[in-house]
Amino acid sequence: RVVSHILVTHTHRDHAPLARPLAVAVGGAPILAAQPPERTEHASGALDEDDDADFHPDEILTESEWIEGDGWTLEAMPTPGHASNHMAFVLRQENALFSGDHIMGWSTTVVAPPDGDMTDYMNSLEAVLARGFSTIWPTHGPAITQVAPFLKAYRDHRLEREAQIMARLASGDQLIADMVPVLYAAVDQRLWPAASLSVLAHLIKLEKDGRARASPRPELAATWRLTDPAF
Repeated sequence: RVVSHILVTHTHRDHAPLARPLAVAVGGAPILAAQPPERTEHASGALDEDDDADFHPDEILTESEWIEGDGWTLEAMPTPGHASNHMAFVLRQENALFSGDHIMGWSTTVVAPPDGDMTDYMNSLEAVLARGFSTIWPTHGPAITQVAPFLKAYRDHRLEREAQIMARLASGDQLIADMVPVLYAAVDQRLWPAASLSVLAHLIKLEKDGRARASPRPELAATWRLTDPAF
């Protein structure tokens, strides 16, 4: 079969870098993706969630654009959160979603500021749930066929983590460095830098929701407090 298009869900380094060599190898198929974000680096050090600064798609995709081929039709579905430019792809003929890293089959996805945004992620999760897909094909992990229960469990996990963070704030914890050893006590400490970014993403969402406040600004080293001490 001829490769007619190369679709990239987002510009993280474990996804985008091989798009151009693949395009060359298959004779010049165009690379399609959402507009790359401004390059960001995470305060915890290098992660796979850092962007590929050299990635430049041939065509910029926007919401609800359709890409068609012999017997297939794909819809571009923006799903920001894991990355600001994350784009999933709906296979119309099978009511299926190629979810990239927005939804993974073996674990929850990382939402790492500054480019990752928990508010956007939760809104995108609700948008995917509302579509009623029959199958989700993630980049990482097996196919998801029990879609609604899986997505609801994903959502419940995030809401539970949010409640745990609120509880840590209510107990007197003010620093992410104090919360992570408690919230992730059962997790390998080598993963705590990534966990810290996830907690930061939740706290930024809580600040947007008016339930927490950072001093002096929302960042890893900030001091955090509940806006309602009676929580």
